Parts: sequence; structure tokens; C-alpha cells
Amino acid sequence: MQENLNLVERDKKHLWHPLTQHKIASDALAIAKAKGVWLFDENGNEYIDGISSWYTCVYGHCNTFIIARVTAQMKNLDQVVFSGFTHKPAVELSEALITILPEGQQKMFFNDNGSTATEIGIKMALQYHHNLGNDRKVMLAFEEGFHGDTFGAMSVSGLSVYNGAFQDHFIAVKRIAVPKGENNKEVLEQLKQLIKENNIAGFIYEPLVQGAAAMKMHDAEGLNEILKLCKENDIVCVADEVMTGFGKTGRYFASDYIETKPDIVCMSKALTAGLLPMGLTSCTQKIYDAFYSEDIAKGLFHGHTYSANPLACAAALAGVELLRSKEMQSNIKRIEKLHKAFSDKIKDHPKVTNIRHLGIIFAFDLNVKMERYGNLRNQLFQYFMENGVYLRPLGNTIYITAPFITSEKEMQKIYEVIEGVFDRF
Repeated sequence: MQENLNLVERDKKHLWHPLTQHKIASDALAIAKAKGVWLFDENGNEYIDGISSWYTCVYGHCNTFIIARVTAQMKNLDQVVFSGFTHKPAVELSEALITILPEGQQKMFFNDNGSTATEIGIKMALQYHHNLGNDRKVMLAFEEGFHGDTFGAMSVSGLSVYNGAFQDHFIAVKRIAVPKGENNKEVLEQLKQLIKENNIAGFIYEPLVQGAAAMKMHDAEGLNEILKLCKENDIVCVADEVMTGFGKTGRYFASDYIETKPDIVCMSKALTAGLLPMGLTSCTQKIYDAFYSEDIAKGLFHGHTYSANPLACAAALAGVELLRSKEMQSNIKRIEKLHKAFSDKIKDHPKVTNIRHLGIIFAFDLNVKMERYGNLRNQLFQYFMENGVYLRPLGNTIYITAPFITSEKEMQKIYEVIEGVFDRF
């Protein structure tokens, strides 16, 4: 009987998991429940969620404050089409987000996830120029950026392992290196040349931290100079804050560290605190005005069935309230200090290189010969899980993006398990 099989065996019958080559992958681990920073598998084993389940559950799993808000909303309005209708949770969320978004953001377009948030940002940039009669069809992006799995998002992403089968179908994209301080002038010269040679419509970028590229961090001053040059040439600046947004860099958004603000901001992941899927793309009045016309064809004809789902809006609104609270801001600062202390502790270890941290994001590269260990990433992952910590290494990069509510004791557990790697590998 099917009921007598465990979840893992039942899973293998029908399910196809993301980012997984099933022929060589290990069986999926069945998670039975989650609470706070802890995950519990079906055998009762416990794991600290050291990456907030892909940077989403930043206020902890099954947060009672957020659940109460969504439960109340569920009893009143669960779902309604957002084309031609509106509702209180969406309106209140827009008002709350305006108070924390980078200066200048004015209009918001709801969607379903991070990929669609950036997809719409790209479409806004391209159609902005189309509506104005400008012949601009090229996007600009950073090398090694990652912006999602839909076609426009893949086009501007620079990680070919994700995109190889589809490259013949992409929109036109030019790439520049990320500014690292010492190369800022060189990157700016490269950009000036690309602007001369190409009709660039928009620049999409992950501000300060490239998540999928193994938490690579770049220079705020250099990024600011790039954005200034783009603005001078009417290139629409699209900040992909899907990973960096909502407090993870120590400020509400990574763009808050940069003087020149984006024209468009893409949001998801922690937007709804990990409870429900939703994405959102905001823009300035200037961008919106290029679509505001008696010509129906100049409208942004993009829609999702669950756009502005009332339950997801309620979760997001509750999350914004928590983010703005003194307690949560204090938690973020506490984790920042703990990361700094851990960095100081391990910085001279011969197996540690390229330590970087910003806000609650901490990463370093394990200085070992990867070829000695076969698939090092999988071995590291297995080691962490065996020791009760869920971390998801990127190659030889070990990173932490734990929930804001993680206690000092729980953070020390994560650090201790990471230190155990130095003797194991």
C-alpha cells in the first residue's frame, strides 16, 4: 500500500525537484515541521535553518504574529482577481512598502516570485523606451549575475550552468565586471564604451551582493558611479533586491547604501516572510508615466492569476511591521556583531580565504583542493546536515543567512559546526 511507504519513497514516484539532476542526486529529505529557526525531519532529527530556507523565513518559521494576520485575512477575503478590483491588504501593503523602499519609488506591480519580479523589471525597462519611441533593445548586466529562471531573467543572468540550453532564444545583453574598488575606473571605461556602441535600454543588477554567484560582494562607491553614468544616459536602473531586500544587508534594502537610487526595484523571497509565494516590482513615477496613455498598447500587459493575493499581502504587511520593529532591528545588529567576531576568529586560518559579510550575510571560501574531494559541495552539505545545521554551500563557498531571530547560542552552534569543517576537509 502507498500509505506504508515513507515520504521519500512516495516522493520519488512523481516529483521532479528544482536544481536537481535526479540520476546522481541523493534522496530528498522529508521535513515534517518547522518552528522558529528549526527544521524537523520525519525521523525527528533537528536542523538549524542557517539560510532561512533560501533567504525567505527571516522572522523564523511559523511566526505566530504573521500566521495570526493571515488567518484573520483568510476568514474575510482569500482571493480575488486584481485586474479591475483592489482590496485593503494590497493598498495597505503598498503604503507600508513606500515607507521603507529606496527614495523615489512610487508605483507597484504585483507578480508571483523572484523570477517574475525581475522579468517585469526587464519588460518595464525595454517598454519604457519603446513607448517613448527610442530604439533601445539591449540590456546591461553584471558578469556572474543571477536574476531568475524565466526567459528575460535568464537572458540577463551570467551563470551558464542554469541557462545553456536556452541561450539561442535570449534577448540582447551586454555585461560588465562588478566594481571591486581597485577596478572601478576600468569598469566605468568599459561601460562608457558599451554605451557608445549599443542602444542600451536598462541595467539590471544585484546591489552589493551576488547571491547565486556564491555571495560575491562588490563596491558601493563603484556601483554608484555606474548608476550615475546610466542615469546620465537615460538607461533604466533595475535593482534586483529579491535576495538582498528586507533587512539582510543590515538596511531595509541594499540600495540604501548607494547614493544613486534605482528606477525599478524587484522584490520577493523575504517579502512574505517565507509563508506564501509573491513577487513585486516597484518603479518611479517617471517610469510609470511612460506607460500612462490613451493608447492601450502602451500599457504593461502582464498579469498573474494570483497577483496581489490578499493572503500573501497580509503576510507581507505583517513582515514589514516586524522588520521595522526595534526588536528585529536589534536582532539584525546582534547577528552583525556575531559575524564580525567569528570573522576575526577564523580570518587567519589557512583553510579560510575571502571572508565577506554584510548585515546578516556571512560567507567565505574554503581553501582546499576541490579535486581531492570529488563533489566537495555535496560532502560539505552532508557534513552540515549530519551535525544538525542546514547550510547550502555554493561550490567551496560556505555562507550563512540565518533568520533574524536566531539566538546567540544557535549562532554559535552554526559557527562551531563550520569550524569542524577545517579538520574534516
